[in-house]
Amino acid sequence: MPATAAQSPPPAKPRWIVNPREEIEVLIKARYPLLYVVSWEESRVLADLDAIASRLGKRVYEWSVTHGITRFRAAVDRKPEGRKGTKDPILALREVLEFNEPSIFAFKDFHAYMKETQIIRGLRDVVHALRNSYSSVVIVSPVVEVPPELEKEMTLIDFPLPTREDLSALLQQIKLELAQNPSYQIDLSPAAEEKLTEAAIGLTLQEAENVFAKTLVLTQRLTASEAPLIYSEKKQIIRKSGLLEYVDSSEQIEGVGGLRRLKSWLAKRRLAFSREARQFGLPVPKGVLFLGVQGCGKSLCAKAVASLWRLPLLRLDMGRVFSSYVGTSEENVRRAIRIAESVAPAILWIDEIDKGFSGAQSSAFSDSGTTARVFGTLLTWLQEKQAPVFVIATANNVEILPPELLRKGRFDEIFFVDLPNETERQEIFAIHLAKRNRPYKSFDLAQLARAAEGFSGAEIEQCVVSAMYDAFEQGRDIDTAAILKAIRETYPISVTMREQIEYRRKWAAGRTRPAT
Repeated sequence: MPATAAQSPPPAKPRWIVNPREEIEVLIKARYPLLYVVSWEESRVLADLDAIASRLGKRVYEWSVTHGITRFRAAVDRKPEGRKGTKDPILALREVLEFNEPSIFAFKDFHAYMKETQIIRGLRDVVHALRNSYSSVVIVSPVVEVPPELEKEMTLIDFPLPTREDLSALLQQIKLELAQNPSYQIDLSPAAEEKLTEAAIGLTLQEAENVFAKTLVLTQRLTASEAPLIYSEKKQIIRKSGLLEYVDSSEQIEGVGGLRRLKSWLAKRRLAFSREARQFGLPVPKGVLFLGVQGCGKSLCAKAVASLWRLPLLRLDMGRVFSSYVGTSEENVRRAIRIAESVAPAILWIDEIDKGFSGAQSSAFSDSGTTARVFGTLLTWLQEKQAPVFVIATANNVEILPPELLRKGRFDEIFFVDLPNETERQEIFAIHLAKRNRPYKSFDLAQLARAAEGFSGAEIEQCVVSAMYDAFEQGRDIDTAAILKAIRETYPISVTMREQIEYRRKWAAGRTRPAT
């Protein structure tokens, strides 16, 4: 690609397309009476509302059950006692109706009260009264709970997490505050700042500030080398969700035997999430689907990619997504997607996706369409997602995968991972012997590879482990003969599932890209 093409600016977006923070101001200018802002960061939302009010010549008032209605003042940490009686939500809504001056009223955690008939009626009265005024009510809450009666009256806005610019500003502020303290080493060169902000993306501003402070306390440094420590804070977000598992992977791509084409494809996309790639014009890779025989390294590759790309690896357990309550399964998958996007750039690993969606086509008869709806939500996201979340899906039974999943556009590539050939089997034997501190050059790898024809990588590993158990019992070390004995005693999957494997190979020919 010519340098001039790579550096050309992106096309200007239409004027009507605005980000969520700008949208709040547009809606307030348009005199929308009731907004619902979804965010954990009350202070950032209120600061934005205060800035909007300043530009529009309005005042901001905030309500909480502990203080009632008070005038919002950004520089004041201690909240004064609010207007008398306004801690009661009904009286607070009535108080809003008494204001004559143009104002913005921020009601914090008001979702907890919107289950009561009186509160719902009170909010509807406020909406009708404010339609012809210059005031707006903004409900600020970390969760979405909208009663059906208010669905047509309320506008939902997802307040964005801090951008790279917000986090860069926080880092610069920390550097300025510690400039006179020689105990701390802070490196905010462009490369270091990018790594630190990349690691903190997905955290709230308060979470980012906390983890930067924790890093300084532990290491007395804030440099690119501390990025993994900052990534560790994201584990808390994942653990609290209950839907995703943060996988600490120590697997290296060198520990994956064979699969040359697949490893080459992954290596080329190693820097695809960098600033240089964005400036060059490269799109963020969407994901990859691994099909093939059990035990041939599909899951191992997913873990190795995380180490190769130095990105957090999130495992989606489809069993946790499905719930017996109506509507909960669909909300669970949407929530898992939101969490994955909030900690992006990241790798989302959907292991054995075929088991999770095997009943999608008969879902209307088996589970009232729940599986089909969950599957549809995931498919739409795979097709349209903009966040830098790289999806790795693995599957064994290709015949039960819905055809929509295999359509181009869902994944960048579909690889078929077959049983290793003789050269790859030698490499796999060498890897597993080296892992167990055995000098693999003292073994006859060629003989072992020939004897293990039709064995998967997992079966080769188990032969080495079985030989070690036998040798340990006999009080000696393992040798080629011990491993050959273990091989003769093993019935590989290529024997027990010969027909299924042949069918999968025929299906994959011409439909997928061979990993070897």
